[in-house]
Amino acid sequence: MNTQQIEKLAKLIRYYILSSTTAAGSGHPTSSLSATDLMATLMFGEFFKFNANNPKYANNDRLIFSKGHAAPLFYALWAAAGFVSEKKLMSLRQFGSNLEGHPTMAFPFTETATGSLGQGLSVGLGMALNAKYLDKLPYTTYVLLGDSEMAEGSCWEAIQLAAHYKLDNLIGILDVNRLGQRGETMYGYGTREYFKRISSFGWKTFVIDGHSLKAIEAAYKKAQKVKNQPVMIIAKTVKGRGVSFLENKENWHGKALNEEDCAKAVAELGEIDKSLTCEIALPGQKQPLSARSGAIKKVNYKVGEEVSTRRAYGNALVRLYAKYPDMVVLDAETSNSTYSESIKKTHPNRFFEMFIAEQNMVGAALGLSRRGKIPFVSTFAAFFSRAFDQIRMCQYSDANISFVGSHAGVSIGEDGASQMGLEEIAMFRTLLDSVVLYPSDAVSCEKLVEETAKHKGVSYLQTTRGDTPVIYKNTESFSIGGSKVVKKSDRDLATVIGAGITVHEALKAYTELREQNIKIRVIDLYSVKPLDIVTLQEAAIDTQAIITVEDNFVEGGIGEAVAAAVSGANTPVHILGVRKMPRSGKPNELLDYEEISKDAIIRKVKEIVL
Repeated sequence: MNTQQIEKLAKLIRYYILSSTTAAGSGHPTSSLSATDLMATLMFGEFFKFNANNPKYANNDRLIFSKGHAAPLFYALWAAAGFVSEKKLMSLRQFGSNLEGHPTMAFPFTETATGSLGQGLSVGLGMALNAKYLDKLPYTTYVLLGDSEMAEGSCWEAIQLAAHYKLDNLIGILDVNRLGQRGETMYGYGTREYFKRISSFGWKTFVIDGHSLKAIEAAYKKAQKVKNQPVMIIAKTVKGRGVSFLENKENWHGKALNEEDCAKAVAELGEIDKSLTCEIALPGQKQPLSARSGAIKKVNYKVGEEVSTRRAYGNALVRLYAKYPDMVVLDAETSNSTYSESIKKTHPNRFFEMFIAEQNMVGAALGLSRRGKIPFVSTFAAFFSRAFDQIRMCQYSDANISFVGSHAGVSIGEDGASQMGLEEIAMFRTLLDSVVLYPSDAVSCEKLVEETAKHKGVSYLQTTRGDTPVIYKNTESFSIGGSKVVKKSDRDLATVIGAGITVHEALKAYTELREQNIKIRVIDLYSVKPLDIVTLQEAAIDTQAIITVEDNFVEGGIGEAVAAAVSGANTPVHILGVRKMPRSGKPNELLDYEEISKDAIIRKVKEIVL
């Protein structure tokens, strides 16, 4: 479409925005109106290449609305393209409609669920990484950003990494409309401030009038010619553009017009041509670079051999890649401790260093996942907590990501409390349909890493820092939702349930108690979510009490999960876990201090059964 046609089209899109939000009685019309000219030119000016009949087509350009509250604009664009009827637009925000308040995967043209600001650029970075370095495809990823979200540190994490990886296939469009939810943004209309900051990070940066169609068109043409660096188009716009009583006015964020004011606003737009037909330029055809899957080596450890589960994780990555060639590994500058560096050494093209920027790392993993990859994301378990907003957003985007946290619990020892992953079991358990795994030895770790590679969804696997003895044979199988009854007899007085490091403490306690003719059942609850409820309930029936032992805070942890699972059995559940502020010290000292060691287990068993 030429400039005059896009101008007419922009009026139609503004009409759709106003009428749909008024029908909904809520929404963000002013934030949508400010970016209308930018997006109409992008989608219908032959810059954006997309086969709308096949939204998942590998060669399609990607468009992410990081300012997800501009969803009315997003849906209106697809209405202008002929894929959403005007009647359907009027279902905006209604229960059962896929035109939700912020974009979700229910709408087929959504690349990723958005709404929590400051995340879209990281997701776009992951998609751009995929195109440039993995699939070797020519598609471009466009990200519409709001000026308010530029206060988020995650945006600047993404800006740094995009420049580092020379992502010339990533174009950001910054809608500088001056007004946030409660007033002026940090820099207001200071487009020069954005220019100085973003360009200083290594981006090619253009400042334009975001309502001049000629300037917008020229900026897109220039952006598509830039090589070896990402591009940011900084567009000065007017919030509420096209409606005089909304333009640049405060206190209109997130407010829909009533029917009377909507009629006035539509009248101001002038003649609306609903007969306009708009086509999106089609992408080229190129097959993504792909590798064939093949056979993998068997797990190979000796019972009694001392191996940390974090090292086993690294071994598993290398071993499994042949079978799962869509794997890609991201780490936050801890790869020599998490052992994800193992795959960097053998398959450097499958590893991306994300540096100490965990929020961006998770967002980038989501982008890679949305493009069909199987990301394994690793760092110290404690540091995932700072990226929990990004992690929780993954559940809304149908993500397929395996998170792996090492250095969990007080058993890491001298590094101290700030480095101890104590909250992550609870954190990941809260996610809808998530999987949470905590292997106790190298065999179970490798087997469970493969289970997460096969699994579709969000999973979290926790590893320990110290070496632990291998307790399982290489032929042992492990499944999501399972457990292992490691010790059992028909005279067990109590059941002790551990996961990870505490399984080994439970086994030490078992040996000492057996010498005193006290029999206990020991269960390795390696699948914390979902639980092996059948085995747990059987233990509740067979024994006098259940004792859970966990090297993490008890709130939201293993003990509470087990207690809920056996609540109908009237069997008491005693929870041993981290209840004191941890300190630096030797691992054994700290396990004793928190009363989750072998000795603490023995004391609790005797307290119950004697």
